[in-house]
Amino acid sequence: MKITLLGAGAWGTALAIAVARAAGAPGSAVQRVRLWARDPAQVAAMQATRANARYLPGCAFPEALELCAADEADLAQLCAADDLIVLGTPMAALRGLLQRLRALDVPVVWLCKGFEQGSGLLGHEIALQVAPSLPVGVLSGPSFAKEVAAGAPTALVAASAQAQVSQRLVQALHSRTLRVYANDDVVGVEVGGAVKNVLAIATGLCDGLQLGHNARAALITRGLAETVRLGLALGARAETFMGLSGLGDLVLTATGDLSRNRQVGLRLAQGQSLAQALDALGHVAEGVYSARTVAQRARAPRGWRCRSRKRWWRCSMPRSARRRPCSSSWGATRRRSSAQNSQLSIKRVRPSRAAPRATSWPDVAAPGKSEPCGACKSLRRRTVR
Repeated sequence: MKITLLGAGAWGTALAIAVARAAGAPGSAVQRVRLWARDPAQVAAMQATRANARYLPGCAFPEALELCAADEADLAQLCAADDLIVLGTPMAALRGLLQRLRALDVPVVWLCKGFEQGSGLLGHEIALQVAPSLPVGVLSGPSFAKEVAAGAPTALVAASAQAQVSQRLVQALHSRTLRVYANDDVVGVEVGGAVKNVLAIATGLCDGLQLGHNARAALITRGLAETVRLGLALGARAETFMGLSGLGDLVLTATGDLSRNRQVGLRLAQGQSLAQALDALGHVAEGVYSARTVAQRARAPRGWRCRSRKRWWRCSMPRSARRRPCSSSWGATRRRSSAQNSQLSIKRVRPSRAAPRATSWPDVAAPGKSEPCGACKSLRRRTVR
C-alpha cells in the first residue's frame, strides 16, 4: 500500500512518522510513506536534519519516510498511483486540496477538526460541495502529535460513509502502538472533534483563573451534553459522543497541557489578548474560530423529522401555540393513515443551508391556520441541515 500525507504540520508529521515506523514491521501492508509540504525550503531543511524542527522538534524521521516538495498544482498527478491520501493541513486549506484531488478515485482522509471559516461547514459538508464523487473520510480521536510520533499507545477513529474507505484507513494505520476503529457516523465524529476545541479553550480559562476542579468537571460534563444536542440536531448518533472522538478527545484536549486550544485559554486567563496568545502559540488553534461557528449553527432554523416516514417537516404554527413539545412520543404518526396525515397542519420543507435564522415562528405559519398543530405530539425536533 502506498500512502501520501499532504501537510507537514505537527499532526501530519507525527502520523507520517508512526506509519513509516510501522511499515518495516512484519506483516505490514504499507510499502511506501511519503510526506509532502508546500514550502520547498521546509522540505529541504527536513531532508537535511531528518526531523521537523519547526513543528515537531526532537522527533527523528524513520528511514522509510520519503519527503516531497512538488508544486501544489501537480498534486493530483503526484497522488494518482497512491492507495490512500491523508490531508494533514488546517481546515482553511481543506477545500482547495479537495478541489485539486476530486478527479481521483483514491480514498482521501483529512485530519483537521473544526469548521471552515466563512461558510461554517464541516469537512464532510465541504467534500459534498466540491468533490461529491470522491471517496472521503475523517480520522479523529484523542491524540497528541508528540506522543504519536514517540510511539506512545494511541487509539483513533476512522469515520466514513463508505465502508471501504474506513477499512482502508484501518488497514494502513493499524499497528502495535496505533489502534484504529472504524465508524460510519461521520457527522458525530466531526462535531465531536470541532466542539471539543471550544471546550478546551473554556477549560483552560477555568484552570487559569483557578476556579477549581469542581468547576472544571462541571464545564466538561455540561459541555459534552451540549455537544451531543448539537450533534443530534445535525444528524449524528448519541453513542458516537461516548466514544473516542467525543468523550475521549474532549477529556484529552481539555485537560492535557499539550493541547493548543487549552493553552489559548490559559494565556487568556493570564491577561493576554487573543492575538498575543495565538502569536505565542505558533500553531493553529481551531477552537478560536469554531467558538463563533458553533453558536451560529446551533441557532440555525429548526425543523422536525417524522421518524416513521423519514421525511422532513416544519410546523406551520408558532411554538407558543403548540399543545405539547415536539420531543414527545412519535408512535401516533405510525398508526395514522396517509389520508389522516395529509390533513395535519404541517408543511414539508427543507430550508437552505444558507438560510438566516428564523427570529420568530409566526413568519412561517400557513395563512388561515389558527388551530394547534396536530403533528406536534408525534414529531421529533431536529435541526434541518
